[in-house]
Amino acid sequence: MGINRHLPYKHWANKALFICALTLLFSCQPKTEPNTVQKILQQGVLKVGTRYGQTTYYHGAEGPQGFEYELVAGFADYLGVQLEVFPYYNLDELFPKLQSRHLDLVAAGLAITPNRAEHFRFGPAYQHISQKLVFKQGQKWPKSIDELDGTLSVVASSSHAEILQQEKAEHPDLQWQETNENDEAELLELVLDGQLDYTVADSNILSVIRRRHPELSIAFTLGEEQQIAWLLSQSVDDSLIAAMIDYFGQIQSDGRLVALEDKYYGHVQQFNYVDTRMFISAVEDTLPQYRDWFEQYSGNIDWRLLAAMSYQESHWNKRARSATGVRGLMMLTLATAQDLGIKSRLDPKQSIQGGAKYVQHLIDRIPQRIQEPDRTWFALAAYNVGWGHVEDARILTEKQGGNPDLWVDVKQRLPLLRQKKYYKTTKYGYARGNEATNYVANIRRYYDTLVWLEEQRLAEQALKKQQEQQEQLPQQDDAAQPDSLPVASAD
Repeated sequence: MGINRHLPYKHWANKALFICALTLLFSCQPKTEPNTVQKILQQGVLKVGTRYGQTTYYHGAEGPQGFEYELVAGFADYLGVQLEVFPYYNLDELFPKLQSRHLDLVAAGLAITPNRAEHFRFGPAYQHISQKLVFKQGQKWPKSIDELDGTLSVVASSSHAEILQQEKAEHPDLQWQETNENDEAELLELVLDGQLDYTVADSNILSVIRRRHPELSIAFTLGEEQQIAWLLSQSVDDSLIAAMIDYFGQIQSDGRLVALEDKYYGHVQQFNYVDTRMFISAVEDTLPQYRDWFEQYSGNIDWRLLAAMSYQESHWNKRARSATGVRGLMMLTLATAQDLGIKSRLDPKQSIQGGAKYVQHLIDRIPQRIQEPDRTWFALAAYNVGWGHVEDARILTEKQGGNPDLWVDVKQRLPLLRQKKYYKTTKYGYARGNEATNYVANIRRYYDTLVWLEEQRLAEQALKKQQEQQEQLPQQDDAAQPDSLPVASAD
């Protein structure tokens, strides 16, 4: 069975008028058979197929998450219906369900390709990606297809398989395997483990995974840039596509699409191999000295975010000092430390306690209408450059037609505070706003990596505990073992 997400209907006049007009347009036919949108509205459910994945759909601490999930949840909200999600492990299971109309659409971060265009219809494109051939750092770097020397594997029925098939016309010796046993992320892990020499990955997914596995290296780009869109059955009428066009038009014009892209991809565009490796090593070697204090004093803040801030500030060096006089793990100014009652900025416990209090103070100071995660990003920027300068950037954002309550808009204006023609019109004047934007992006990257490392650690502990419990139990016949859980389907 699927996963239900009930979304309250928002009475948007423009949307209501559009859907009514759409319904009338396609109902003004001799036949009384309802069109696709009418059927969805009558059923009150939008059935969407997707793939399990870090950028598509997964279960997080707060429930279903993922760029594609949030995007299609917004579409269900736009229609005023419930969302029912059917996640699959491979495309060969997913595509037949769409062709048989068990699903209304597929939202899985899939590229528009010639082969898919023969079998499906597409909604409007909303992202651009490129395909990268990936190998492990330290191995021989192939500069072209002709230099590949080893095993190459990609996901079956994927755009990666299609591009390789196209390349084979010019490179007859090109060989590869296609698999349904591993997804894109798992194939990348096989490359890391040395079980596979090469694979192909989408640029957006690779940018996320390289923050956790910096040894993944890009050899070269395959083909041209591709567009990402939702897939529909060829037999579907134009009503659903028209609704998609209107929905994407709305979220593009009001900034929701850009904000969502920034949430999942905005902080991982830049990659630094050395910095990423140093951070992962520090998590293993240095963080354990201070972890208990981060957990103890974090309050309503995720302790891992506080730890990521501290690494950005001091690289977890308790005696760190900057040219401006800030000191300690959280790099507090003397005045701030005194206001917070911190006697020694070089004492790790006191520094963490003071830093956590100050961050919470900044979060509480932000207007309540600003939602998470933007509230946190604004607070981090204020920790670096001061709330006054952040306010100046927000005012500048509004003057330029942006949304002052969205970090994705404000971070574009913060660097302008270095230019006289802009900062001379502000209350607080000159500021190194570009450093604040980099500061927030770095913390977000460290935080994501730390969350993943922590999840891996907990998973390993759970597995070890399970193995220990099994070793203590008497051996049972295979017949007595429980069956595995079924994969969710649209049946």
